[in-house]
Amino acid sequence: MNDNMPMVEVKNLDVTFDTGRHRVRALAGVSFAIAPGESFGLVGESGSGKTTVLRVLAGLIRQWNGGITVAGKPLTPDRDKDAKRAIQMVFQDPYGSLHPKHTVDRILAEPLQIHGIGDIENRMKDTLEQVQLGAAFRFRYPHQLSGGQRQRVAIARALILRPKLLLLDEPTSALDVSIQAEVLNLLAKLRHELDLTYILVSHDLAVVAQLCHRLAIMRTGEIVETADSEKLAKGELTHPYSRQLLTASKGFDRAAIAAFTDL
Repeated sequence: MNDNMPMVEVKNLDVTFDTGRHRVRALAGVSFAIAPGESFGLVGESGSGKTTVLRVLAGLIRQWNGGITVAGKPLTPDRDKDAKRAIQMVFQDPYGSLHPKHTVDRILAEPLQIHGIGDIENRMKDTLEQVQLGAAFRFRYPHQLSGGQRQRVAIARALILRPKLLLLDEPTSALDVSIQAEVLNLLAKLRHELDLTYILVSHDLAVVAQLCHRLAIMRTGEIVETADSEKLAKGELTHPYSRQLLTASKGFDRAAIAAFTDL
């Protein structure tokens, strides 16, 4: 892969859902590019389309139009095992995303078995160490773990295939505030150590500011503004909707977003 080539490039991504009675255009011409090793945030209210972008990249939505490349290779709805390994996702709910009757050992071994990857013992040991869990956790069940430990297992499951791109869907929103910072710090550490590229979906601008270099703000299926974390920290967002979202995130006016109308 050329060093000057984006790790992810999305061009004019469109997604329309046909509910039978209505057609809903969930994404309308979404475009962005992410450099290798960058952490990129997608921010917006529920229904803005940010999670739809993530689900397209993860292969969970197969009906879409536009162009996507990852590590210089075109991404299609029908992807091979190499493409599937290269892109892994960490879901919002660390309990719901882990099989309740499987041990951590089985949860981590299963992706390796599906992809025909050997050296399972060493891979599991190394990956558990990377997420700061010891070998003693291997034979525990999800209900025997705290919320933070479950999310570390979910991160380990995503990492064990050694992906290039990690998709993070509200990875700390289901955790206690005291645990959120630990998980965010771990994610920042892993990105640096493993040379990963992140796409983080969140409604929380503080989380995005901590973890991301740049962010795109979405509304009704479109990107209305792209900014770097410095502009976010300084409150220098320019689009009216972005400023409304920033105001609401600070708790000054929770009704501001609901009352927002197009200029």
